[in-house]
Amino acid sequence: MAGRLDGKVAVVTGGCSGIGLATARRFAEEGAKVVIGDLVEDRGGQVADEVGGLFVATDVTSGEQVDNLFRAARQSFGSVDVAFNNAGISPPEDESILNTGLDAWRKVQEVNLTSVYLCCKAALPYMLEQQSGSIINTASFVAVMGAATSQISYSASKGGVLSMTRELGVEFARQGVRVNALCPGPVNTPLLKELFATDYESAARRLVHVPMGRFAEPDEIANAVLFLASDESSFMTAATFLVDGGISAAYVTPI
Repeated sequence: MAGRLDGKVAVVTGGCSGIGLATARRFAEEGAKVVIGDLVEDRGGQVADEVGGLFVATDVTSGEQVDNLFRAARQSFGSVDVAFNNAGISPPEDESILNTGLDAWRKVQEVNLTSVYLCCKAALPYMLEQQSGSIINTASFVAVMGAATSQISYSASKGGVLSMTRELGVEFARQGVRVNALCPGPVNTPLLKELFATDYESAARRLVHVPMGRFAEPDEIANAVLFLASDESSFMTAATFLVDGGISAAYVTPI
């Protein structure tokens, strides 16, 4: 039985853990050649071997390194069909605007927003040349509503990702390139586990607001990414794809 991504080449940033790792595995299961861009070199090689793909050590805040990532994908496998621009951070020093310093603000913006700009800019020429491609940018449910626990730079960066995605989706729709924003709710990833370990109270507050009463698992989000990457979503572009357990629709969540 043919996979949904047979013959496709997919680039995944932040592919060594969490949503990125789950998606890299899911893409490979569906027939894609997967190129992993991440900073974790030893882990990156292991993941690439596991999925039968390629690892390229990449600092996603560096335009030169991002260009190299997508160039390597094209040179190694012949095309760039899917770009899952997923790398991101949520450091503890990013909190209320009253307490978040300028350095923390800038660091989060660089990793979460500027990297998506760089990845889109690098992927688009290949996709436009072949008149086809799917770009999926990881935003967040906090891009469409206020966060119960403030992370001012994180929220602002994800809002920027969402807005940029809409603009790109509209701009390139008639040239065969689709650009959509994935907006996950809280996900059971190393990032969230670290938050629980360092600040249990604020992490637990996130769970209270999820109508389904649990966090998403990375595999559940990976399935959503697969849909956006595949031809099954062929009439979707510039979309806000919420996969959040109902959190953005809830006014008051019963406990």
